[in-house]
Amino acid sequence: MVPKGFLYYPWLALEIIKANLDVAVAILKGSHALQPCVFKLKATQLSDVGRVTYANSITLTPGTVSIFVDGDEITVHALTQGAKKDLENGEMGRRVSLLEGVVPPGTEGAG
Repeated sequence: MVPKGFLYYPWLALEIIKANLDVAVAILKGSHALQPCVFKLKATQLSDVGRVTYANSITLTPGTVSIFVDGDEITVHALTQGAKKDLENGEMGRRVSLLEGVVPPGTEGAG
């Protein structure tokens, strides 16, 4: 059996590369491409370690910063609308929950 980290961390590295490209393109396009916003995400992780891993993964991804964790809610600052949409699609949160060993409710059949 492959440890869960061997599946998560390469995926996260790819997300970091994609986010770097997104930020670089936004900077090259000029200020109209930068649309900073602050929003809240639901954290489906059950443990503090899981939520911290999720918040840190968000911060490691260029263009996003976890500002505050309060229970099952993470306040995030995103530099672009694309970065916000990427987080809102829930894939990172789902993968961190799986890393934690939990299948988030409603995602049992998801890819």
